[in-house]
Amino acid sequence: MMGETGFVENAAALLARVRQQRPRVHCLMNTVVQKFVADGLAALGAIPSMTSSTEEVEAFARRSDALVVNLGTLDEVRRAAIRLAAVARGAGKPWIVDPVHCDYSPSRLAFARELIASGPSVVRGNASEMDIVGEANGVLKIKTGPVDELTLGRLATRVENGHPLMAQVTGTGCLSGALIAAFMAVEPDRLKAATGALLTSGIAAEIAAEQSSGPGTFEVAFRDALAALRPEDIIANARISHAQG
Repeated sequence: MMGETGFVENAAALLARVRQQRPRVHCLMNTVVQKFVADGLAALGAIPSMTSSTEEVEAFARRSDALVVNLGTLDEVRRAAIRLAAVARGAGKPWIVDPVHCDYSPSRLAFARELIASGPSVVRGNASEMDIVGEANGVLKIKTGPVDELTLGRLATRVENGHPLMAQVTGTGCLSGALIAAFMAVEPDRLKAATGALLTSGIAAEIAAEQSSGPGTFEVAFRDALAALRPEDIIANARISHAQG
């Protein structure tokens, strides 16, 4: 397995590659955070699309380089759109399931498990969500928190970058899922791509927090920090560790 230094250098290179290639990420995102996520992707250099119309979503998913599915505001129309997009995205294109609040609702949990059974590239959620969804064989699992834990088979990586203000701005976790999708669009190794995206998000948050007086100013500064982040910022500030079972 690549060591910590190699992962950090790779993350820095991936940031530059995302900006060069400008991957298109289609986001089936909860309605509360759509603008925040779209603005964050655009700040990074990716191209967001957000429609959840069942008349259009297949066409948008086919044109995208990656798909992120977020269950935050879920209804029957959105369920139908998610199913259509997951099929239409095309073989080999990465996609992410974020099973938001699946620990709150039996029907939401059943839908999350249905999606996970269809083989997404990544499942990411908080500890309660990840504990309840159960097994996800062959899927990169990301348990978010003060330290993000990434597990793929016997390989595990911990990303320690981030800031408590992230928890006070709705949508930072949703955006991190979209950033992972953008990184996976340019890097087929899921563990490397997701590590790079989480380092990017976490380090940008740390930089933004230094310029902020609270969650309101942090939200704006975070987007600015994503836009201004340099590969050398990742190399200088990354805090990760590896384990192997």
